[in-house]
Amino acid sequence: MKFMIAGLGSIGRRHLRNLVTLGERDIILYRTHQATLPDEELAGYPVMTDLKDALAHRPEAVIVANPTALHLDVAIPAAEAGCHLLIEKPMSHSMDDVDRLRKAVSFGKGQVLVGFQFRFHPGLIQIANLLGQGAIGRPLSVRIHWGEFLPNWHPWEDYRGGYAVRSDLGGGVILTLCHPLDYLRWLLGNIQELFAFGGLLGELEIDVEDTAEISLRFSSGVVGSVHLNYNQRPPVHRLEIVGTAGTIRWDNADGAVHISRAGAAWEITPVPDGFERNWMFLEEMRHFIAVSKGIAKPICSLEDGIWALRLALSAHQSIAMGVKITF
Repeated sequence: MKFMIAGLGSIGRRHLRNLVTLGERDIILYRTHQATLPDEELAGYPVMTDLKDALAHRPEAVIVANPTALHLDVAIPAAEAGCHLLIEKPMSHSMDDVDRLRKAVSFGKGQVLVGFQFRFHPGLIQIANLLGQGAIGRPLSVRIHWGEFLPNWHPWEDYRGGYAVRSDLGGGVILTLCHPLDYLRWLLGNIQELFAFGGLLGELEIDVEDTAEISLRFSSGVVGSVHLNYNQRPPVHRLEIVGTAGTIRWDNADGAVHISRAGAAWEITPVPDGFERNWMFLEEMRHFIAVSKGIAKPICSLEDGIWALRLALSAHQSIAMGVKITF
């Protein structure tokens, strides 16, 4: 199977390494040479700087890993060409061309997997199973707190020039850390209402929001909140779900799941031996290969990705207008 990777920043290179780890060798690279990483690990792979030339090589599967605002510039032509797509999250920075992508996918008949790698975290998979079993009764509320110190992400470059802080490339903490807006729908179902506060509250010399507080009401009646920020040291990414018969907690620091059933002592399930961050990406790539070969359906579908984008953009709208958004 022939793969094409569009965008060779840190995530594009991670996907390249994982493809190779999984035994794939027929890979072409489409890039604009804007990455700030050295190019030694890319040696030996065909490099294209024109998208038409790259697609003329007839890749069967395309990984879209360029900056957020440029995703659909690649995804739509690739979908029209019949390619299967792994589109990094978020799918875009606006809804403008989403319908064009839908039509292109329908025309080309490829499959789409959206790159929310936390769908492959063993702890969150366990939580999904526990909720499905009714382990804490009926869920009532959920809270997520996710804070990172942005300058520590890519120490090899000045964070002030990175995609995560450039509004023209789809930056800002809501779009960049939008994972909870996907995995909460997976765990707890559709979201009915949203209200958000946020803005540039810190001292990072950027022009996008660095902090957001998003309140949610789910169709099931569950209420919740998602806190996101670019300022926190040390980093924190935690989840808590309260139900009528217990509580579930998860902390990304160690990945373990804690559950207390009806006030009993905490039961702790650690992640499997050998788990580290790339496990999620490797499992995601393994799944994408299976999707591309027609032996699996996307765990995180095109419509899932569209919903996550819609929620993130609605949070922006709520902050700007001071209004509640209803879906």
